[in-house]
Amino acid sequence: MLCLDCHTQDVTSPAVGVCRACGAAVCASHARVTRREVRRRPLLAPPSDVSPRTVHCSLCAAVHAG
Repeated sequence: MLCLDCHTQDVTSPAVGVCRACGAAVCASHARVTRREVRRRPLLAPPSDVSPRTVHCSLCAAVHAG
């Protein structure tokens, strides 16, 4: 799979991830990795905070940043 952002610039780069928001394949230079908060509560245990990584393309990362 190749990076969509690089393809629009006539460059060929292998993708290292897929944008969580739009599904575009992204290379290492276009991927924006952030943490998102997920709160879950197991049935018989106290609540725990989990902070998984999320990959966004540069366009979606700008939209989600503010």
